[in-house]
Amino acid sequence: MKFKIITLGCKVNAYESEFMLEELKRSGYLYDEDNPDIVIINTCSVTNMADRKSRKMVHQVKRKYPKAILVVVGCSSQNHQEDYQNMGIDILLGNRGKSKISTIISDYLNNHEAFCYFTKERNLDFEDMKIEKFTTHTRAFIKIQDGCNNFCSYCIIPYVRGSIRSKDFNQVLEECKTLVAHGHQEIVLTGIHTGSYSSDGHDLSDLIKAMAKIPGLVRIRISSIEITELNDKFLNLLKSEEKIANHLHIPLQSGSDVVLKRMNRKYDTTYFKDKIAQIRRIRPDISITTDCIVGHPYESDACFLEYVRFCKEVNFSRLHVFPYSIRSKTPSSLMPQIDEQTKKIRVQELLKVSKELEEAYEKKFLNQSLEVIAEIWEEGYTVGITSNYLKVYIKGKYPLNQRYMCKITKIDDHVYGDLDACLNEEIRL
Repeated sequence: MKFKIITLGCKVNAYESEFMLEELKRSGYLYDEDNPDIVIINTCSVTNMADRKSRKMVHQVKRKYPKAILVVVGCSSQNHQEDYQNMGIDILLGNRGKSKISTIISDYLNNHEAFCYFTKERNLDFEDMKIEKFTTHTRAFIKIQDGCNNFCSYCIIPYVRGSIRSKDFNQVLEECKTLVAHGHQEIVLTGIHTGSYSSDGHDLSDLIKAMAKIPGLVRIRISSIEITELNDKFLNLLKSEEKIANHLHIPLQSGSDVVLKRMNRKYDTTYFKDKIAQIRRIRPDISITTDCIVGHPYESDACFLEYVRFCKEVNFSRLHVFPYSIRSKTPSSLMPQIDEQTKKIRVQELLKVSKELEEAYEKKFLNQSLEVIAEIWEEGYTVGITSNYLKVYIKGKYPLNQRYMCKITKIDDHVYGDLDACLNEEIRL
């Protein structure tokens, strides 16, 4: 039988979808984007918009593939169980059971009985998955952690993902070795709360230090890490270990202390700014990107102006901007809300700041040579990613998943580079 997987949301979902893809292929199923007998939708619930997209996708799939077996999994189904149970779905899971997807589908094919499974437990074991090779990325993800204990007042994720838990230390290293053996030169460590990683007395710094010893692994990137988890041990490793990518994504969420307190974040702006200064003393040219929520309750005009000033002062290289989304059952949903029009205006203002910051950061590297790992071909260009997360367009068609030194020659709608030298002495295709 043929199947396809539709993935919405974060890198954790991308990893879990990749596992399901490999698992079904191992069980004899064929991947087919156009004529699937089985469609799996891995849903997201981080915002109301994500929930709407997830439900819309279910309706679209039912219309487009009326005879296909429909499988729905993930955060949105976990968060809105009753809604999804009334949508005529053949196999319905929350955030538990994805590792057994092949068995679950096989059982359904044998008995043709609708299957539904959710767990209400927060204290769960880590549901282990292992991937051998990413089919759609030159960078490979490893999910090393799941769950969150922070309970930020606006966030539904601790309720749908459960408490923090981590992948076994040695299993992460084995998975990493397998991915490198299959040609991946960059590994991205991902999780719901990646910086909370803990296994048999090993923390995230211990894991990265051990991974850095694996031959053939060129870069180790962290998908996201909280400012409070950048302790002295990690900063010392950042100083000494060149394989750590020159890029950190550190969620801010607000640049106002009033709002940060209402959000139940575990820091204030002074702590955040001081920690960023520490990082830049170690790596002056590091790219620091962030997440920004706009329009959280109690975000007055004055608070928003503080927010904008703070983002400029910290001098991020890019802002990922999201309007605040009411998540039912969270403390923020009970607070006095800001109107949608104000949110839209503020989002646009912060996006404008993001564009200015991004352009200023990119221009710092004009006429400099950077190492690029080639990822895709696009309209006559080889496109790759630098350690500091610049997406560089190199004129010509060169082998993918190879490292190239290129000189940044032009910055307008994209960052462009000319090939200086190829580290692996490959030739143009």
